[in-house]
This record gives sequence, C-alpha cells and structure tokens, in this order.
Amino acid sequence: MSSRSGLGIGAVLLLLVCPARSIADKLQFTSTPAGATVELDGMAIGVTPCEKEFPGGYFHKTRTSYGARLEHALVARISLAGYATKELTLTEGPQNWISLNGRNRGEYWLLKADRFHVNLLPIGETFTGEVVAKASDGGAGLSPELSLEELVRQTKPAVVYLKGLDKSGSGFLVTGTGVIVTNAHVARGEESLLAQLASGQQLEAKVVYIDADMDIALAKLQIPDADVDLPHLALTAATNVHQGETVLAIGNPGDAMLFSVTKGIVSAVGKFANAGPGTWIQTDAPINPGNSGGPLLNSRGEVIGINTQKLIKKNLTGIGFALSASDLLEVLHRFYPSVALGKQRTASAVSSPAVGEVSDAAQPLNASAPAAPDGVGTVTISSEPDGAEIFVDEKFLGNAPASLKLSAGSHAIVLKFPGHGEWRRTLEVLKSSKVSLKATLEPSP
Repeated sequence: MSSRSGLGIGAVLLLLVCPARSIADKLQFTSTPAGATVELDGMAIGVTPCEKEFPGGYFHKTRTSYGARLEHALVARISLAGYATKELTLTEGPQNWISLNGRNRGEYWLLKADRFHVNLLPIGETFTGEVVAKASDGGAGLSPELSLEELVRQTKPAVVYLKGLDKSGSGFLVTGTGVIVTNAHVARGEESLLAQLASGQQLEAKVVYIDADMDIALAKLQIPDADVDLPHLALTAATNVHQGETVLAIGNPGDAMLFSVTKGIVSAVGKFANAGPGTWIQTDAPINPGNSGGPLLNSRGEVIGINTQKLIKKNLTGIGFALSASDLLEVLHRFYPSVALGKQRTASAVSSPAVGEVSDAAQPLNASAPAAPDGVGTVTISSEPDGAEIFVDEKFLGNAPASLKLSAGSHAIVLKFPGHGEWRRTLEVLKSSKVSLKATLEPSP
C-alpha cells in the first residue's frame, strides 16, 4: 500500500517538475495569386499556401509560467515577382506576464490570428504615372526660387495627412496617379490608411510597399476618377542640397493644426549611423511627432528629404532629421526604372512602363531598339543569402527565390542584398526554355 502511495506522490512531483510540452498550433499563409515567398523576420519559410508550427502559447496566453511565450514582435514579408511586396505585422503586444503571486515574468506578444491572406497588387498596375526627378547642371536649368508664400501655395496641395488604426503621420504625392511617399513606421502594420488631402477630401490609400531597410513606405490613393491628375512634388538628389540653404517642412504635427509649415536651414548633410542607414539631412526646422513622412522642401519647391525624426536629448533643441530624396529615388527606381539616381543632367519626368512594354531608357537617343523575339522562357532564380532583390533590365521584379517569365532575347540580371556585393549576369533567354540561376552574393569587405 505504501509503495502505491509513494508511486502516486512521485508521479505528481514529476508532473509538477516537468510540465507537459506546449501543443503546437499552425500558422497559415495564403495569397492571391498563390506562389508568393513568405519570410518571417527575414527567414524564408516557404511559398503560399504554406504553414508553420508554433507553440500554442504564441496564439493564446499560456496557463503556466513554464509555457512557451513569444518574446518579440513577428513580421512577415510576402513577395512575388511582378507584384508589390506586402509586409504584415502578425502580432499584438507587448503585454506583461503577471504570475498568480503577482510576479512580473516579462513581456510577451500574441499572434493576431492563425491564418493570414494577402491580395498582391501587380507592379505594372500599381506604379503608374510619372515621377519628376530634378538635378542641377552647374546651376543651369534650375527652377527659380519662390517666395515663402508662393512656395507653400504650390506645394501644400501635394501633402497628405495619413491616419491608421492607432497612429497618424504625413505623406506627399510623387505622381499624378496617387503614389504617396511616407515613413515605414507610419505605414507598418497597416493594410490601408485614411488619407486626407489639403482640400479636405478623404480617400483610402492602400499600403503597397514597405522597405525592409530604409524608413520608407509607398501607398496608393484609391481615386474615383482615374483621369484626374493630382498635384505632386518633384524630387532632387542629396548632391544638390547645400549646408545653410533655407528649407520648409510641411506636415501634420500631433495636437496641432493640420498642414502646418515650419521653416529652417540645412544644418548638415551626410551619413549618420545614429539615425540609421541612408543619407541624412539635419535641419533646425521644427519636426514633431505627426510630421513623420512629410516633405522637407528647398526654396524651389523640390523635395530634398522625408521628415523622419527629431533628436530628443537633455540640453539639445532644434535638431531634426530627414532621410534624403536620394534614398527615396533608390526605392522608386525599383518600380520606375527610368528614374535616374541623381545623375541626370536636366529635369526629367519619367513614367513606369506599361505591362508588356520594354523600357528604352538605357539606350542612346535616336537609337532604334531591335524588335523583341517572339515567345518567352522561364528563368528560376535563387540566391545565397536568401531574399535578394531581383532586377531584370533595371526593373525590380521581387525577391529570390522567384520564377520569372521573360521575353526571348538578352536580359541584364542583377541581384542585390544589403551588406553584400551585387551579382550580375547577362542571360540570353530562348523561346520555351527553362533556366535556373543560383546567385551567391559575397559579403562586402
């Protein structure tokens, strides 16, 4: 009898010391169209439809302090060649785990759902219209400087107020078809934003791109009249920004009037690791919460930067930072291949090639482009490290791995990955051919 009692007590102690392992639940991803690559925190887990097992404690609050907890936010990127990449915040939190005895056992996050579906938007249908990029030519061809009143009058109609579920910010139009630029931290976690124009009109703006490295996001206004040409701003590269020049910031600071204007000067231009990757413009123009994503303008009404952050430190005032338009041009170049990265000699308006159209931006003027051969071939591209950006004939087509349908003929293929050298090949695609490429990108020295 005593042996039975000892066995029972031992079993109870064993259960207390070694609790049962969490039962795994499945997180599912689907997309329209299917076949998109799914990355979780930068690691590819498969192509849609796909699923991944996680402990039950990731989906609902654990019942014991021994249960598995998700101790960080989880972000998914879903990409497919020829479609705009989508980024999803999968979790909500943080929340504090308080045990029954009142002890704080740290923070945790919970998945919002066990299934996520995204509708991917074709690049050719999303990134339409023209982007205006201006560059100096030793002073020739520069637009005249405007009075402050005229500068505000001309540029304010292109600025928008953006509101999400629990945050708000600013943005500005860069095409007449409704492509909006803002900060990634304004758009992250949002499927769409409410956009208010300076006229008071409110429209939906779908988030169509969030950059993985730069604090840059793109949204697209859902315009009732497709023929309308919205006011939009020209961009100019950081090479044309000069220390001491006058600048204006337009935006929507929290707890203040919308579409307000502040004035300052360019304090410095260059790299600044404390602010993040990219080229930064330091200014004393007041930049407050809610100004994020709005334009920093020169006296000619050109965007020189995206207002991004304010330095808050004891005994420091009047220090704000804008991410340069050069970094924005790098992003827009992926969708508008003709956008020169601050190297053009005169102002140019460039448009996104229509679906099926071949861009001739890299060809000499007056040169006749040879007719493209009939037919297509299939090119499958993978990369090491995984997730490299794929450019075909200077056009961004998504992230590796990807399977592309390319017209027969010669194509310039470039893969890029942060912190690594570029991988380049010229590929001759034959009709009905199937080719696989594995790109190994070496770390930059």
